[in-house]
Amino acid sequence: MNAPESYSKPTIDIKRFRWLYILLAFILLFYLFQLFSYQVINGAAYRAQADENRTRIISDTTERGIIYDRNGIVLARNIPSYNVTVTPAQLPDPDDDPGEQYRIFSQLSPLIDIPISRGVLDEESARLFTPCASDLGIEQIVEIAATNWPFQPTRLKCNVSQEVAMAIKEKAMDWPGIDIEIESIREYPTGEITAEVVGFLGPIPEAELNYYQDQGFVSGRDKVGYAGIERSMQSELGGRNGERVVEVSVGGEIIRNLEEPKPPVPGSSIYLTLDARLQQISRDALLKSMDYWNTRFGYTLTSSGAVVAMNVKTGEILAMVNYPSYENNRMTRFIPSYYYEQLALDESKPLLNKAFQTRLPPGSTYKLVTALGALNEGVITPEQQLDCSGRITLMQTFSNNTPSFPLEYVCWEREGHGPVDYLHGIAWSCNIYWYKVGGGYDAELPGGGLGIVRMNEYARALGYGLYTNIELEGEDPGLVPDPTWKRRNQGENWATGDTYLAAVGQGYVLATPVQVLNSIATIANDGKHMQMTLIHHIIGPDGDVTKAFEPKMLWDITKDPLIGVFDENNQPVTYINEAGERVQEKKTVQPWIVALAKRGMEMVTVGDGTAHFEFEGDDNHVAGKTGTAEYCDNLAISQGWCDETFKTWPAHAWFVGYAPREDPEIAVVAFAYNGKEGSTLAAPIVRKIIDAYFEFKEADGIEDNTLPEPTGGSGLQSFLSVPVPAVVVPVNPYAVRLP
Repeated sequence: MNAPESYSKPTIDIKRFRWLYILLAFILLFYLFQLFSYQVINGAAYRAQADENRTRIISDTTERGIIYDRNGIVLARNIPSYNVTVTPAQLPDPDDDPGEQYRIFSQLSPLIDIPISRGVLDEESARLFTPCASDLGIEQIVEIAATNWPFQPTRLKCNVSQEVAMAIKEKAMDWPGIDIEIESIREYPTGEITAEVVGFLGPIPEAELNYYQDQGFVSGRDKVGYAGIERSMQSELGGRNGERVVEVSVGGEIIRNLEEPKPPVPGSSIYLTLDARLQQISRDALLKSMDYWNTRFGYTLTSSGAVVAMNVKTGEILAMVNYPSYENNRMTRFIPSYYYEQLALDESKPLLNKAFQTRLPPGSTYKLVTALGALNEGVITPEQQLDCSGRITLMQTFSNNTPSFPLEYVCWEREGHGPVDYLHGIAWSCNIYWYKVGGGYDAELPGGGLGIVRMNEYARALGYGLYTNIELEGEDPGLVPDPTWKRRNQGENWATGDTYLAAVGQGYVLATPVQVLNSIATIANDGKHMQMTLIHHIIGPDGDVTKAFEPKMLWDITKDPLIGVFDENNQPVTYINEAGERVQEKKTVQPWIVALAKRGMEMVTVGDGTAHFEFEGDDNHVAGKTGTAEYCDNLAISQGWCDETFKTWPAHAWFVGYAPREDPEIAVVAFAYNGKEGSTLAAPIVRKIIDAYFEFKEADGIEDNTLPEPTGGSGLQSFLSVPVPAVVVPVNPYAVRLP
């Protein structure tokens, strides 16, 4: 038998572990690199993400500033609105006591009129969930909030009554997690009486989101100005939200403040130059005059218009009425889409303030431009008479190289006025007189009259074609046309008839009511053109006046050289200055010419002036100018009012006046769309407003020409307790005239 061979234990070659060691080394190096990357290379970024996850910036709402009229009557203020909220993390734990949550919900449900359970909670309904605008029940709302933001209050019901809010507050100990949130909303005590000036608030527009977020406002929560003073003075009224940087848990629970909180800065309060009493009088006077003439004609003659009153010496706007307007109290919590659409589609455009956002033919109120220019340029003398036969024929031409053709121009007084001098040209508003003065007429007034170039210089000196820079957005500058404008926009040369029409405020001339008012106020103020303003003063959050009103004269047409000098061919006269530059020579309006224009307007309301019927027995010595401006816009065309066959167009009604004529204090313009005639429809409005102004002045015991200084917020009660003179437009026994 053979001996057994020796036994050797099996072994693994060490070389076979080499790849394993290499793999382990690579893994170790990978983790070391990742650790180095997390800690060193990207450490700052990951620390920032971690800090972002555990920190939150909370914006604390501020208080918007209050808007007052000049006497302290509140026009816009903040009132509390009560919202019922639920914080899921503070509700009783359903695992500890399954029936406790249901008990709270069952007691809360009838108070807020939301069922305990309603609707099916799925991904779609959760995504579309909007607090206070959901059809879900309490349990479904709580489940959504508990899943997404358990430590944040979620609104269950908005704008509950104070009684319901107090009842829920009394149950605070029995209903943990249920609370009342007090939200500040805007209220407008004077409503639509001042809506066109005050405006309203709305959510932050998407187009302006970045701007307002940079200002610290929160989209979806904060509201900003959408119109009126609320918008134009947003930076003063809005204030600045407070800010807290806090540490939060994974569930969103606030643990502590990480930085010193920045408290909210309330908005400033603004006192307007408006007198709410005069504003109401102005609105009532406009409506009653329109109602009277609508009743008299037996159909709706006119349904829209504007009224503006200002202090002649200071430029303060005392009243600004746009009709129809809107009810801004309907916009306080949200802007109803159906209501906003209704306003937007209304042909009367209630969202557009006709006082300064609508360009209109000014009609005969514009004749004062021609009146100043004609005398100042020596085109005519005060005593010189021009014949008005009721109609004249002009040989219309567009250039020296084109054939002319006859075109007839008529006066509002078809029988004619006979011989007319300067003062009676204003008092009678004789179209033929101003046609001839503006554009010349054969041998009677050769040389082309004042001409459009020189006429436009005087128009701009009175503020036409320029922004008034009143503290409201969207102002229209109007239109002072010239040959260059017509070639660019109409594609044809300027015609001699265009100058005729411009001389009487027709044709291509367009202006806003505030421009018409400002032009006449400049003349009434002996040539001083004041800056119009709606802001009397601003009071900061600490109660100090941060901006006080000071009257600002922009220019004086009798002293400041604003008007160009032109030769007999309407070419600018130039000279070489000390720097060797060719500049246009300038001139001023002679004071006696301004005084004579005022005398002409005084004659409008007395004797046989165009508004003497409407101002019989006037104790306040009103001077002014009537205006009946023919037009043919899209609305008139759609209604068939423009008769091209007989060349008859509808007309707007204007009247602008000031008082007292000896030392003017107040100027008022009234405009009525399609009102036919200025003297019969618009003049009574102006008279009522001026009468009310002096009645208020007497009642307030004021002896000078300014209204009282603001005395602080006296609230709506003060406004309602002020005795308001009755506004009654008298029955006019006279037939409609068409000056």
